[in-house]
Amino acid sequence: MKEFSVIVVDDHTLLSQAIQTMVDTFENFKVLYTCKNGQEVIDRFTASPANIPDVVLMDINMPIMNGIETTDWISKTHPDVNVMALSVEDENNTILKMLKAGAVGYLLKDTEKLVLEKALTEIVENGFYHTKNVTNLLMKSISGEIGNTIVLKDREIEFLKLACTEMTYKEVADKMCLSPKTIDGYRNNLFTKLEVKNRVGLVMYAIKNKIYTV
Repeated sequence: MKEFSVIVVDDHTLLSQAIQTMVDTFENFKVLYTCKNGQEVIDRFTASPANIPDVVLMDINMPIMNGIETTDWISKTHPDVNVMALSVEDENNTILKMLKAGAVGYLLKDTEKLVLEKALTEIVENGFYHTKNVTNLLMKSISGEIGNTIVLKDREIEFLKLACTEMTYKEVADKMCLSPKTIDGYRNNLFTKLEVKNRVGLVMYAIKNKIYTV
């Protein structure tokens, strides 16, 4: 596995440095830099493509520009960047706001080191990571948010079912005997058609509409 780049966004310097030190011990991950708020993230991203990481570990409560606003900006301007919330906030409403903004994972700051490493690995491999509690929260909240009038083609349904597994998009392409570029097209079309921002949204849609059963 290649080395993946990470940035840490947190207004508490000592904690940010501690997270960086921890992540740098993980075999396939390296922290590029840290930021104290969302505005610093925007400044870094726009300054150079070299500053754009694979994964962002995002705090929520920060001055100037908070984590929800920053995640929304990243999901709209750099959709290939995976944002995982790492926060002390455990209120359902806050978690949902962060996920709806485009975060592909949500962990509390007291998470064990091995869990954080597993989460990062699953995010770069599968596009999302959620604990059981967050998954249950999403399933409850999604009810009624997306209508049932959307018509999906057979191949879109096949892709959607495979996207709900732990297979990577490349493995999905192989399974469907299609090129990765074609699979990217299916994915992006479904993002638009279903009004979702990431793979988590695809999974939740499939579960809610009984296309995929857990």
